[in-house]
Amino acid sequence: MNVVDSSAWLEYLVDSERAHLFAEPIRRTRQLIVPVLVIYELFKKVLRERGEQTALEVYGLLAQGTVVDVDAGLATDAARLPLPLADSIIYATAQRYRAVLWTQDEHFEGLPGVKFFPRN
Repeated sequence: MNVVDSSAWLEYLVDSERAHLFAEPIRRTRQLIVPVLVIYELFKKVLRERGEQTALEVYGLLAQGTVVDVDAGLATDAARLPLPLADSIIYATAQRYRAVLWTQDEHFEGLPGVKFFPRN
């Protein structure tokens, strides 16, 4: 199982030179867990920068994975983590599903179960 952080999704969506780092877990939709906060972050950014239609297309891509809502258990697990709000919920979601978290976000560097790709 895999979780892809919002920053990694953005690399993939704009087909940056780093997109290949995150293509495999994104394309394996049967093993893809999508925290609802990743949907929020990406939809908001794409809506602001590219408009409603593109944001809906991105949502359609995200929804191909298994979307996980925040429940009370996940919220309390996330609250115990020394991370910002969205990052803690994303990481707690990955931990709940024993998934690998794919990211380039420095907040996750060195945490168990994280596949971290530093930005140059």
